[in-house]
Amino acid sequence: MSVQPPPAAQAAAEDARPGPAADERAGAHETANDRTATGKTAAGETLEDYTLRFAPRSYRRWTPMVVATTALGGIAYMADFSIGAGIGLTHGTGNALAAIAVAAVVIFVTGFPLAYYGARYNIDLDLITRGSGFGYYGSVLTSVIFASFTFIFFALEGSIMAQGLKLGLGLPLWLGYLVSTLMVIPLVIYGMKALSKLQVWTTPLWLLLMVGPLLYLVTTDPGTVHRFLSYTGSDGDGGITTASVLLGAGVCLSLIAQIGEQIDYLRFMPPKTRENRRSWWTAVVMAGPGWVVLGALKQAIGVFLAVYILAEVGPAAATEPIQQFRGAFAAMLPSWLVIPLAVVLVVISQIKINVTNAYSGSLAWTNSVSRITKHYPGRMVFVLLNLAFALMLMETDMFSVLNTILGFYSNCAIAWVVTVATDIIVNKYLLKLSPQAPEFRRGMLYAVNPVGVVAFVAASGLSIAMYFHALGDTLQPYSPVAAALIACVLTPLMAVVTKGRYYLRRTDDGIAEALLDADGNPSATTYACHVCHQDFERPDLAACHTHDAMVCSLCLTTDKTGDHVLPPAPAAA
Repeated sequence: MSVQPPPAAQAAAEDARPGPAADERAGAHETANDRTATGKTAAGETLEDYTLRFAPRSYRRWTPMVVATTALGGIAYMADFSIGAGIGLTHGTGNALAAIAVAAVVIFVTGFPLAYYGARYNIDLDLITRGSGFGYYGSVLTSVIFASFTFIFFALEGSIMAQGLKLGLGLPLWLGYLVSTLMVIPLVIYGMKALSKLQVWTTPLWLLLMVGPLLYLVTTDPGTVHRFLSYTGSDGDGGITTASVLLGAGVCLSLIAQIGEQIDYLRFMPPKTRENRRSWWTAVVMAGPGWVVLGALKQAIGVFLAVYILAEVGPAAATEPIQQFRGAFAAMLPSWLVIPLAVVLVVISQIKINVTNAYSGSLAWTNSVSRITKHYPGRMVFVLLNLAFALMLMETDMFSVLNTILGFYSNCAIAWVVTVATDIIVNKYLLKLSPQAPEFRRGMLYAVNPVGVVAFVAASGLSIAMYFHALGDTLQPYSPVAAALIACVLTPLMAVVTKGRYYLRRTDDGIAEALLDADGNPSATTYACHVCHQDFERPDLAACHTHDAMVCSLCLTTDKTGDHVLPPAPAAA
C-alpha cells in the first residue's frame, strides 16, 4: 500500500514552518487537541508536550541556544555536591577526583551519539532505544529504569531541599519533603513552554550563588586548597588505588541516565541547516554530553566544601549541600545573610531540577504503560505517580543510604546507555547492520530485538551480581566496568549473530513521501490521521492497514485490535 501526499501537502508544510503562520496553526492545533477525547489521542499538545511521539517542526520554535540553556538549567541539582562529598570523605581527594574524571569521560563519550540522535530526529531517548536494539516492547524495560532514575533523583533533591527548609525555616523534615514535592506540580504541567522560561531566567542567579563562594575561598584563603588536595579520606592512606577510583566512579556513573533528561529538551531543537549548523552543534554538544562537564565540576566542588566544613560539622553533615554552602557563605557574608542565601540557592536548585525530574519521569511512565495497556491516560497521571514514588523514598530517609542506592542503580543505567550508544556508533555506522534513521512506530519494529535486550540483561545482571559480592569481594569494585564492557561487546556481537534481521519488521511504512527532507531533517509535510482526525507531520504517521489513509503513532499505540497496524514485511537478510 502506498499513500500519496495530498495536494495541500506543500501548503501544509509552509504552515508548519516557524513564524506567525506557524503560531496560528499551532494554536488551532492545540485547541483542537483540547477538544479531542484522550482515548483517541493526547489531549492538548500544549499540556502533553508530544509525550509519545516525534516533536513536530511547527512546535519547535526555540533557537538552539534557548534549547541548550533550558536543558542545562535542568542540571542545577545539588546531588552532585553530595555525591562528590561522599566519595571524597570516604576515599580521599585524589581518588575522588580520579573517579569523577573517569565517570565524566564515559558519560561524555556515550552521551554524544544519543544527544545527536535526539536533536537531529526530534525524539526522546525511549523512542531512540526502540530502534537501537530493543524493539517496540523491549524498550519498556529501559523506560521503567529511566523512570526510576527520575524519582530516585527527585527524592534526593527533595531531601536536600527539606534539609534547607529545616535549617532556614525550622520545618520538620517530613513537612519539607511534602512541600518540595507539591511545589513542582504547577510548574511541570505546561511542559517545555513553561520550563524554558523557568530555566533561562533562574540560571544566572543560580550560577552566581554557586560559584561566588568557591572563588572567594580560593582567593582569600589559599590554605583551603592545600587542605583539600591533601585530604586522604576515612578509608584511604593518601594514595590513589584502582579499587577506590572504580568504587567512586560507579557512584558517579549512576548519573549516566541524565542524558535522557537532556534529550527530553534537545528533541525540541530546530532543524539543522547550513545557516545554523555552528550554533546547532554547539547547543547539542553543550546541552547533550557537555552537561557532565558542569556536573563533574560540581562534584569536585562538593569534595572541596565538605573538606572545608568537616571539622566544624562532622562527616555526616558535611555531605549535605545546605551545610556546605552555609559554611562557604559564612566566610564571606554577614551572619544574618548566610542562612537565607543558602536556602535560596538550595530551593532554586531543587525547583530547576525537580521540574525536569517530574517532567521526564512522566514521559517515561507514559511511554511504558501506554504500550503495555494500549490505553493513554494522559501525562499528568504519571506526574503524580512519579511524585508519589519520590515522596515515599524521602519519607523513608533514602538520603542516608545514598551511595548504596546510586552504586546499585548505576549498573543498570550504564548497561542501558552503553548498549544504545554502541548500537548507534558500531551497529549503525560501522557494521551497518542497524538502520541509521531511527524507527519508533508500532508495526515498523519487532516486539523485541534480541540485540539490545540480551546485551542489556547480561550486562546489568552480571554487574549487579558483582556489586553485591556474589562473585567475590575482589571483583566488587569493578561492577561498573563490567556493565560497560559487556554491553559494548555483546551489542555488536548480537547484531552479527542475528544479522540485523530483528531491527525492522517492515522497511516501508506505506507513505510515498520520504521520511527526511533534502537537508536530512524530518519532513515537515502534514497529513491527517484517519483515527483522531488531526494533522501530524510525516515522521509521526504510517499507512493504515484497513483503510487507504494514515494513522498517527499514538493512535497506533492505542489500537487494541491491531486493525490499523501494518502486517510484517521483513527486510531481506
